Amino acid sequence: MNKIVTGLLAATLASLTSMAAAQPVKLKFASFSPDTERLFTTVMKPFVAGVNKDSGGTVEIEIYPNGALGRAPQQQAQMVLDGVADIGFVVPGFTPGRFPDSEVLELPGMFRDLKEGTIVYTRMVASGAIKDFNAEYVPIAMWATPPFSLHTNYPVNSISDLKGRKIRGSGVFQIESLKALGVTTVGMAPTEVPEAISRRTIDGSTSQPAVVYDFGLDRVTNHHYFIKLGVVPLVVVMNKKKFDSLPKAGQDAIRKYGLEWNEKMYTQSMLAYDAELVKRMESDPKRKVVHPGPADTEAARKAFEPVTAAWVNKSPRHAELYKQMQAEIEKVRAGK
Repeated sequence: MNKIVTGLLAATLASLTSMAAAQPVKLKFASFSPDTERLFTTVMKPFVAGVNKDSGGTVEIEIYPNGALGRAPQQQAQMVLDGVADIGFVVPGFTPGRFPDSEVLELPGMFRDLKEGTIVYTRMVASGAIKDFNAEYVPIAMWATPPFSLHTNYPVNSISDLKGRKIRGSGVFQIESLKALGVTTVGMAPTEVPEAISRRTIDGSTSQPAVVYDFGLDRVTNHHYFIKLGVVPLVVVMNKKKFDSLPKAGQDAIRKYGLEWNEKMYTQSMLAYDAELVKRMESDPKRKVVHPGPADTEAARKAFEPVTAAWVNKSPRHAELYKQMQAEIEKVRAGK
C-alpha cells in the first residue's frame, strides 16, 4: 500500500512539476501613453502579439497602457528596474543623467525626419557606440520622434514672432534651443500643457504632430511653426536580469522582435502618420501652418550652433559620440 501511495505521490508531483514548467512566464509591459495612440496600436501591440506567438508558450507579455502601472513618464525607467514592470516604454530625456549617451540625439537641427533619427539611434545602440543600456537593460526598441516644432495659440510667421513668448519645452536641449531663439521657456509635465495654453499661462509648446492630436494640443493651438528643433529619443527596454532568467525560446522571440524589427515597424507606421497629420493641419482652414524659409532656417542654424558646441565640448566622450552620430547620418543619407 505504501508503495502504491508513494508511487501516486511521485506521479502527482511529477505532473505538477510538468504543469508548472509548461506555464508561460508572465511579463508586464508598462506604457504611460494612451491605448488609442498610433504608436501603441501599430507598433507596441504587434510587438507583444509577435513575441507571445513565437515564444512557443514560454513567455506571455501583457501590456498595460494609460499609465496603469504608473502614470509619471519620468518614473518608467526605474519601474523596470524595481520590477513594477518587466518591460517599459521610456523617454530617456525625462530622467536626465540616467541615459547620458542618448543625449546626442537631442541636439538641435541634426535630423531631417523621424526615419533618420530612428535608424541612427538603432545602429548606434546595436553597435555599442551608445552604452546607456548595457548594464541594467536589454534594449528592444530605439526610436526618434520627428524633429519637434512649435505649436501656439497666436500667429508665428517667423523667428522674430517668438521673442519674449512663453513656450513649454521638453528637455534641456529644447529649452536651450528655445532660449537661443529669444523664447521665455517654461517647464511642465506634458499632461499639464493643454490646460496651461487654454488658460494662457503659456503661449504654446514644442511638440510633434502625433502628440498634438493624441494628447489634446489640437484643441488649444491653431498656429504651427515647423522649425526643426531636436528629436526626442524614445525607447522600449527590458530588465536585463529578468531577460536573462527567461527560457531560450522566450529570449529568442524577444530578440526576433527587437531593434531591427522595431526600427522598420516604427518608421513604416509613424513616418506616414506624421506626413498625414501635417497635411491635415495644412488643409484645416482654422489652422495656419508655416514652414520656415531659407532666412529663418539659416538664422535658426546659427542660433543652435552654440547649444551643440557647448555639449560637444563638455567632454571627449561627447565629442566622440557627436562624431559617430554625424558619420551614421552621412551613411543614411547616402543610402548605406
